[in-house]
Amino acid sequence: MMEVRGVKLSGAEILIKSLEAEDVDIIFGYPGGQVLPIYDALYDADIRHVLCRHEQGAAHAADGYARATGKPGVCLVTSGPGATNLVTGIANAHMDSVPMVAISGQVPQNLLGRDSFQEADITGITLPITKHNYLVKDLSELARVVKEAFYIATTGRPGPVLIDIPKDISVTLEEYEVPGGLHLPGYKPVSEGDPSQVMEAAKAIAGAERPLIYAGGGVVISGAHEELLRLAELLVAPVATTLMGLGGFPGDHPLSLGMLGMHGTKYANFAVCECDLLIAVGARFDDRVTGNVETFAPDARVIHIDIDPAEIGKNVRVDIPIVGDVKKVLKQLIDILQPRLGEAWQEKIQMWKKEYPIDFCDNGTLKPQAVIRDIYQLTGGNARITTEVGQHQMWTAQYYTFTKPRSFISSGGLGTMGYGMPAAIGVQAGCPDDIVFDIAGDGSIQMNIQELCTAVNYELPINVAIMDNGYLGMVRQWQELFYNRRYSQTELFNPDFVKLAEAYGAEGIRITKRSEVVPALELAIRSSKPVMLDFMVEREENVMPMVPPGESLNKMLG
Repeated sequence: MMEVRGVKLSGAEILIKSLEAEDVDIIFGYPGGQVLPIYDALYDADIRHVLCRHEQGAAHAADGYARATGKPGVCLVTSGPGATNLVTGIANAHMDSVPMVAISGQVPQNLLGRDSFQEADITGITLPITKHNYLVKDLSELARVVKEAFYIATTGRPGPVLIDIPKDISVTLEEYEVPGGLHLPGYKPVSEGDPSQVMEAAKAIAGAERPLIYAGGGVVISGAHEELLRLAELLVAPVATTLMGLGGFPGDHPLSLGMLGMHGTKYANFAVCECDLLIAVGARFDDRVTGNVETFAPDARVIHIDIDPAEIGKNVRVDIPIVGDVKKVLKQLIDILQPRLGEAWQEKIQMWKKEYPIDFCDNGTLKPQAVIRDIYQLTGGNARITTEVGQHQMWTAQYYTFTKPRSFISSGGLGTMGYGMPAAIGVQAGCPDDIVFDIAGDGSIQMNIQELCTAVNYELPINVAIMDNGYLGMVRQWQELFYNRRYSQTELFNPDFVKLAEAYGAEGIRITKRSEVVPALELAIRSSKPVMLDFMVEREENVMPMVPPGESLNKMLG
């Protein structure tokens, strides 16, 4: 971008120029008093703005956009409640390592610390849930701050960065200067793995009889899906993925074990318990994956490859740590490894797959698992799938076979109900030619249901498939299994979702029979409008298998 000498611009105009310099093409936001100068500058900018109906929706939409496109998502809100409404969305992005830049307005600096109208210390509030944050106090620093924010958000282990801009900074005039090179002492992410540790890992792999690859979201984030496939085929090693890792390895590949952990496949969990070498790639040994850490992979040496050194050894003992970008580290490993056979190990894996398939009792009634399987078959596995959080999220992980990276977009670490619909809006905005489904629960969907208006407003043809069982399903399941069926405050009184969809200007369809599922899905896929599909599924269907909390992975119910 050319530098304009002698022409003074407002801070708001400098912000917009800085965003254009970062190739920002879309912002999800909600205006208010302290960002009016920024919105005025945005009026003439070559950046698309999507007006969400709640700031949390804007954060989730930016998050979904980032996960689907690989580019940083951007959201813009005003001060006080506008900024605090971002907190859940920022925390969600932080837990799942999503590159996002959140921009908040702030009261003028002379009003800071005075409990001024719509003042909130958003930098202090978000300190634990951002990768870094800024309160801009000098307009001459604004362009540099924006450049740093995007660099920090997208390098190393990605994450959200917040920029808080007082109103006086937005209206002050100054010459715009393109910032020079970045100088960030103390921030130097490692990308290449240490050669000696990579060699040590290669030796351990060569000596293993029952290797297992445990792949997490880092595979998707780093674009390491091709390297992971090459490694698995080179070693003939089965691959189990985390929830965030779905799509990082083709779910229809013979070496795929699907998801491991609390609601993982039985054969994935058995493989963890019997492997003699666990190769963890871009994963963080979350408690929903490990179960009882004392009995997790009890006979295995552990290789852990991760960009974030803080994750290595945090939850489980690691024998061979390798800090680096997983794409680069896997390339290093592949270059020095020799092919292996592992026939006995594969025979055992195949035996488990035949004996313990992922399945459900299909008695002809409307089962959520069957609906999700139909969505997969009708889309050929080529849709972008977002989810809310709950039973439907786990059924999606089990019954929709993800074969491509960035096709499964869900709240993993934070487990944020209300994530799926605004995330679907961000996905559809970033990938306009793709089919997008939000697979939802009737409880979770109502937490950000106002964003259906956003989808209608911007003609984003998302499809919302509600697994409507009249309960907070996952909480009810735990109450059934662990609280003697004492269903305390989990039965829902729901609106008429069809009428609600129509009130927003979308299409609504209610499905009560198996025979109605495919025609309804076909209609939704063909529609140019957002469609809300209300599937009246069996009320007390449970997600199985399930590892009870605190148990070993081989102690599964179902």
